[in-house]
Amino acid sequence: MKKKTIICRVLSILFCVTILIGASTPEVSATSMYSSSITSESIREKENQIAQAQRDKENLQSGLTDLKALKRELESKRTNLKNYVAELDSALSQIEENIADLERQIGEKEEEIILTQGELEDAQERESAQKDSMVAYIRFVYEVGTPQPLDILLTATSFSDFLNKADYVEKVISYEQMMWQNYKVTREYVELCMKQLELEKDILDQTKVNVEAEQKNLEDLIDQKTRDIISYETDIKTKAQAIKELEEEIQAQEEEISSLEAAIADEKRRILASNGSILTYDNGPFKFPLASYTRISDEYGMRMHPILGVEQFHNGIDFAAPKGTAIYAAYDGKVVAAEYNASMGNYVMIDHGSGLFTIYMHASALYVKKNDIVIRGETIAAVGSTGNSTGNHLHFSVRLNGAYVSPWNYLKE
Repeated sequence: MKKKTIICRVLSILFCVTILIGASTPEVSATSMYSSSITSESIREKENQIAQAQRDKENLQSGLTDLKALKRELESKRTNLKNYVAELDSALSQIEENIADLERQIGEKEEEIILTQGELEDAQERESAQKDSMVAYIRFVYEVGTPQPLDILLTATSFSDFLNKADYVEKVISYEQMMWQNYKVTREYVELCMKQLELEKDILDQTKVNVEAEQKNLEDLIDQKTRDIISYETDIKTKAQAIKELEEEIQAQEEEISSLEAAIADEKRRILASNGSILTYDNGPFKFPLASYTRISDEYGMRMHPILGVEQFHNGIDFAAPKGTAIYAAYDGKVVAAEYNASMGNYVMIDHGSGLFTIYMHASALYVKKNDIVIRGETIAAVGSTGNSTGNHLHFSVRLNGAYVSPWNYLKE
């Protein structure tokens, strides 16, 4: 009786295996369930996809435009508006290309997410079906009992029967191992799909953030370009106005000095008409007009204006010296002006005769007055920075017959 019961249980198990392996259940066949398309190769491929996605995520940040570095690079080209705008437009074009590429990546990533989501759902459905089949199998085995393989083999009535039973036992054991191994592979594949899906969603979110960042970079650079062009044009207008004012200032100086020279010429004509003596320059050497000086800050002749960047004529020599340094009369003569002028500041103009005049500008104090007779080396003023001046210095000019000439022609010591 006991032998018969064991045989019945074995036959029942084998019947179950036969159904699960070879037959179709109402929901899904065992063939489709356990002859799974998910393999070690599929898992390796999925792991490679995840690794590539991770690299894509890491590369996202490095692809963003470094706006600070870009601005530093552009800064060096600001002196030439044409080149600056060309470089800036090139940078704008690159950012626009970055935005277009990121938007393309967003579209591709959304499609990849749909595919990965589908793979995940298929794998989860397969996992669920395998789990249900395993539960059904375990429940069936539990209900009919689970004889040991050795007991089954001992029930063999012949050698042929023994071989048949051994074959069935092997199939049962192989089936159980295959069922468990397939479930493990499917479970691992599901987890990889979930990881890939999460990573792809992270990449999608980061790419969208990058698009916003690049869009902001684009707007920032466009604003910068607008501000710089306006600033450049304003600078040009300001510079043009400053040049105009400088020219007007020089013209005012010229008119004032020419007016003094004309008045002196009229006075000399009047003196000549009355047969009186007039002042005459005897070609003697000038005395250096300063008690001391530190350096020549600006030479006589054509020079580039340090602020306006335009070439202009500098009608004298600028001697840098401390405030209060004594200013000397370069030669004997008559003071024709000792007063304040908005451009020249406190200045002295001396007539040396024969159409020769010396002019001393930007003094802090004047020690002579109009019509004073001065001799070579007499202190007439003190160094300062009055009028249109940016530092303590003496602007020393020489005029001959109504035109400026180089002071070095007369400074012999």
